[in-house]
Amino acid sequence: MHVGVRGGESVTDRDVDVLSRAPLFEALDEQGAKALRANVTEVRLARGQTLFNEGETGDRLYVVLEGKIKLTRTAPDGRENLLSVLGPSEMFGELSLFDPRPRTASAIAVTECRLAGLGHDDLRPWLTGHPEVAVQLLRALAQRLRKTNDVMADLVFTDVPGRVAKALLDLAERFGQPSEAGLHVHHDLTQEELAQLVGASRETVNKALADFAQRNWLRIEARAVVILDIDRLRKRSK
Repeated sequence: MHVGVRGGESVTDRDVDVLSRAPLFEALDEQGAKALRANVTEVRLARGQTLFNEGETGDRLYVVLEGKIKLTRTAPDGRENLLSVLGPSEMFGELSLFDPRPRTASAIAVTECRLAGLGHDDLRPWLTGHPEVAVQLLRALAQRLRKTNDVMADLVFTDVPGRVAKALLDLAERFGQPSEAGLHVHHDLTQEELAQLVGASRETVNKALADFAQRNWLRIEARAVVILDIDRLRKRSK
């Protein structure tokens, strides 16, 4: 459900900075970016609120302005697979722009979120005069495909502790904040969600985290970790 939708003319300076780092905008000059932002609407979501469900018709793409959102798929037996967690400047929903079939995942707010939405009907004709944006979008899709291939390979060749280490490093790269103790990674995920992200049981993931903590590689906090020895964690992720 969309909440608090407003027009792109009220986009703040901070929002402009966040949008400029998204693949959709980073290839544009200021004039082109301003013209595209005029078609943007803001969407606000509460924690746990669903933006769209797997199987629904996709009619727009989104850029995260604030907060975190997760993309999930549900198996026939009801189990949930967490595909990714996205934060500011990251984009999703663009697949249906090029392939207008039903959504392949559900999008659910992990925290309170503000999103910038752009309708496909507004974007398609605009792209004909800005092929460099289409190239950027295709590059983003290619990068996502590469990441999907890496995840598939990890499920086959990497043990659960290695996958946990790699997931934490990925979250740290995007959400980590340096602190006196180490690299503070407030991922906002429950233990179950972290297990879904690495494709393992919660018990196995908790065991891996406890082992890392015992080795003094990290400290576990509520929906967060503090990475104390990033080099050891990198070695364990390989």
